[in-house]
Amino acid sequence: MKQNETDIKFMALALEEARAAMGRKEVPIGAVVVSDGTVIGRGHNLKESSDDPTAHAEIVAIKEAAKQQKSWRLAEATIYVTLEPCLMCMGAIIQARLCRVVFASFDPKAGACGSLYDVSNDPRLNHSVEVASGISDSESKALLQGFFSELRQRKKKEK
Repeated sequence: MKQNETDIKFMALALEEARAAMGRKEVPIGAVVVSDGTVIGRGHNLKESSDDPTAHAEIVAIKEAAKQQKSWRLAEATIYVTLEPCLMCMGAIIQARLCRVVFASFDPKAGACGSLYDVSNDPRLNHSVEVASGISDSESKALLQGFFSELRQRKKKEK
């Protein structure tokens, strides 16, 4: 897919969020919600630190955006996320009526935008979402691979 400057710019912000997650020993996934060229929500994984299985980067960013907009309807907004959203996150994206999802790397184990499932354009649902993928893919993969490599090494030392 052809990458445009706007997508690269906002994906860089999502990657900053992913690095913030890694700094907290969270899986490095980050997201930003953008409307009219302005970031209205940011988030990174907080599952470990909050003991909350729903604290995915996308959910955190969508909640912040909805609060900032004073509306759960984010119909003009795009979410940029460093890893393909899972089913739960795609459910939230559809419920929030986001118009577009831009993600860096595919997730063959949990992805719901084409890898394992594709609910972005399911005609049985009340909303469809435009999807773009592969934006800053190598940077996202490097963060994830580095994190899991370090985690495996740490676990090996603990044994």
